[in-house]
Amino acid sequence: MDTFAVLADKTRRRIIELLGSRGQLSATEICAQFAVSAPAISQHLKLLREAGVVTMRKRGQQRLYQVNPAAFAPMETWLERLTQQVNERFDALDEVLAAEQRRTSGANPTE
Repeated sequence: MDTFAVLADKTRRRIIELLGSRGQLSATEICAQFAVSAPAISQHLKLLREAGVVTMRKRGQQRLYQVNPAAFAPMETWLERLTQQVNERFDALDEVLAAEQRRTSGANPTE
């Protein structure tokens, strides 16, 4: 599943935020933070794991989850590229507006 698609869901984004702020957590600890069923959270964790956004390791009966920072590198690259494109367009607009302002401020006010 695409990283953007998996993170489109609010609950999955909250799981990522939780893991990001608290570090490695068990599935039980994650479930305790949500007002939805454990199977629903388990399904969200499965999708996050399949997308590579989180990693899971077993310790005895526990499943421990943590964020996989490498999964976010392509998103960061895309966002940086998009930001650069938008900034270039704004820079071009600034140039057009500055040229227009120079043109109109140089006009004869008595005409």
